[in-house]
Amino acid sequence: MKDTDCVRFLQWALPRLGMRWPGFRKVRGGVCKRIGRRIRELHLRDIEAYRLHLEANRGEWETLDGLCRVSISRFYRDRGLFDHLKDRILPGTAEKVISAGEDQIRVWCAGCASGEEPYTLSLIWRLVLRENYPALQFRITATDADAHMLTRAEAAVYPVSGLKELPEGWRDLAFEAEGKTFRLKDLFREGVGFHLQDIREEAPEGPFHLILCRNLVFTYFDDDVQCQVLKRIRGKLTSGGVLIVGAHEELPDGEGMEALGEGFFQKRG
Repeated sequence: MKDTDCVRFLQWALPRLGMRWPGFRKVRGGVCKRIGRRIRELHLRDIEAYRLHLEANRGEWETLDGLCRVSISRFYRDRGLFDHLKDRILPGTAEKVISAGEDQIRVWCAGCASGEEPYTLSLIWRLVLRENYPALQFRITATDADAHMLTRAEAAVYPVSGLKELPEGWRDLAFEAEGKTFRLKDLFREGVGFHLQDIREEAPEGPFHLILCRNLVFTYFDDDVQCQVLKRIRGKLTSGGVLIVGAHEELPDGEGMEALGEGFFQKRG
């Protein structure tokens, strides 16, 4: 399938899925490959035949929606963001929780893919911060719409390439080698729960002190969906809770949210 043919198809199909073409421009290669495989599975002639198939079979849109999911994840991906979480956001949150008389920090990772993001937070807490706040529990709820990705997350086995951005020494402290892969030790999996959910339709029980929704909603979905999801996210944040998005993402509606810096927003009131 030619790239130009796939681009034209995506520009036609994505708006019908509540998605936006600009978010897919740089990552379209993987999406186009998956669509190509689907066309072959259906024994269709080309992408134009697939377009006609979609128009005649409403259920195929759900399949296409799954083919358009983009999962790019590594441990400690975007070092500056996680360093800021480690040095400022998480300690500040811990102090607020203690001042409020609570004993638990609650975090939601939306679009967790194969688990690298929530497990990175667990590593930060247990390797750096826990000794400063021994009375606090650290609970992470991780959600994704892809059941296959969640199965990988629960297995917690990763290639060495996915660990290359970890701070020095962390791999040896937190992982056990299994052939050419590395398994996260059980200690760092405690307090992390995975759930199959589509953020466009539902959210886990809250409220949460921190919500991470990076490089998902505010990159790939259209303005209407972004506004709907942001409203849902705000409803799940505690007063003064923090939303973390991708470094290059912007919120469609800043009402009720105060920017704390690149990628960080705090709920007012």
